[in-house]
Amino acid sequence: MSHHLPRHPFFTTRTEFLSVDERVSMSYQRAKLLMQTYNLSASDVQFCSPRYWSMMTDPIMALDTAMFTILAAHVGLTIGTLSRHLHKRPDLRPLVNRLLRFDTVGIYLLTERGHGLDAFNIETTATKTPEGFIINTPREEACKFMPASTPAFGIQKVALVMARLVVDGEDRGPRFFVVPICNEREMFEGVESTRLGPRPGTSPLDFSITRFNHVFVPYTALVSSNLGDYSVPKAPLEAWWDEVWRIPLGTMAVTAPWITSIKAAAFIAGKYSMHRSLTGKGVKPVPIISFRTQQWPIAHATAVGLVMNNWYPIAARQTTDKSLDHRVRHGLAVIVKTTACRHFQRCIPEVAERCGAQGTFEHNYMARIENDGKGVIIAEGDVLTLCIRLFSELLLGRYRMPLPDTSESLLAQHAASVLGENVELLKQLPGGHRGESFNTLVLPQAELAIEAMGHAMAYSAGLRSGLPRPILDIYECAVIRRDPAWYSENAGLTRIIQRVREDKAVTSVIPHLDTYLDDLHIEEYVSAPIVSDGAWKEYYSAMPVFTGNAVPIMDQVQAML
Repeated sequence: MSHHLPRHPFFTTRTEFLSVDERVSMSYQRAKLLMQTYNLSASDVQFCSPRYWSMMTDPIMALDTAMFTILAAHVGLTIGTLSRHLHKRPDLRPLVNRLLRFDTVGIYLLTERGHGLDAFNIETTATKTPEGFIINTPREEACKFMPASTPAFGIQKVALVMARLVVDGEDRGPRFFVVPICNEREMFEGVESTRLGPRPGTSPLDFSITRFNHVFVPYTALVSSNLGDYSVPKAPLEAWWDEVWRIPLGTMAVTAPWITSIKAAAFIAGKYSMHRSLTGKGVKPVPIISFRTQQWPIAHATAVGLVMNNWYPIAARQTTDKSLDHRVRHGLAVIVKTTACRHFQRCIPEVAERCGAQGTFEHNYMARIENDGKGVIIAEGDVLTLCIRLFSELLLGRYRMPLPDTSESLLAQHAASVLGENVELLKQLPGGHRGESFNTLVLPQAELAIEAMGHAMAYSAGLRSGLPRPILDIYECAVIRRDPAWYSENAGLTRIIQRVREDKAVTSVIPHLDTYLDDLHIEEYVSAPIVSDGAWKEYYSAMPVFTGNAVPIMDQVQAML
């Protein structure tokens, strides 16, 4: 369906030669092209159909993080939130159709500058009046942060605004409201958008702080299947989670481009290392891939890319399996995001560094995507906060995650052991999970434990799918590096044995590295010029060249000397 995208002019344009605003404009154009290419229906989005997942996991998403950011909010959050109300709210259909055509861009205004992750306690109000609602930002700290709300790029925008419903002076809890933001030229009356400064080294977007000054919207702006229901929820926090029901799905969706990025970085560094050579004592140049210090980072990233790419679609199906407890489905999304993002943070800097000075330039992809990746750690839920919540609930026995059997692998034993030892630790703590010791002793282990579960699940999926043994061995060695003391204490793997296992694994991968790089199926999405000498020479001829006819004054030259 999307095989033509890498060759489309929107994606062959070298964005590093464009201005910031030209790049932002290009990202919006690319987003519209994706919407036209996949032609999603509201049902596709609501029920996360194969077509929906095909779009969200398209490798093209990793080429432009700003484009993906636009689409993640526009499709997954805005259209997704509205879609489940269409059967009782046909009046929303024209808006959803405009969103599906990308005639209007949807943004998701949930978090506030002064509250951040504490989005349940937002302050923006929607006060009921005889004619409708008044949306208002009571103070600067309640401004919405940081979706792109400016009118600067000729695009209509509409927002789902989370605000506290106030009826007869009583707070009835947070609800979503449809609020028009801007037309193609300017903001709508009462809506202010303050454009934030750039995020260094990333794909730029018109990120903003959005404020509402007594903005009137009709009753139909309330996002609800029952427009007359203004009652106070019996369980406010559960009701809030029901309002933001697309967030858990978004947690899963935002992970996909970073798996693609790991694959792209492995391919770029691998191909570069095969043709980049050094001339040592001999006459014949030696490719730098010959050195073990070069082999490990590339083998590591390649193995992670293949293992994560295999596991992700399996996990995605589980997160939309309605037969599973919704908490388990969200938990799986958290585990996938945590595991993939932390792999990303270890793999990308490592392979970029092994590409030397060339790895630091934007045109070679890795430096920019490393900076872009810092945003996904926070998007659709901060990784550490998600881990703390999930880990706490697992320790309290509120539900269980479907972990692999401990007989299957060392990684499964590790995951079960880390969880089990913290369950036992919790039993001994004064004050239980509400005591200070829980905060100081248990919570710092939350991310390690959740990541260990992801490692075990990913490895298990690789075993069942028949991934090559050398790839699985490299992956296992990389995971052991995360907690070497446990494997030394519990599996008899001393430091020397761990190094020997790594050496054996890398030795088994290198003869087949070219094949494994091809198995990543990423080459057509890679435009980094360092992958080959021919690609570099083509890029070299496209770069700006400065020449002149000035003649140095020899007296000045002599003085400088």
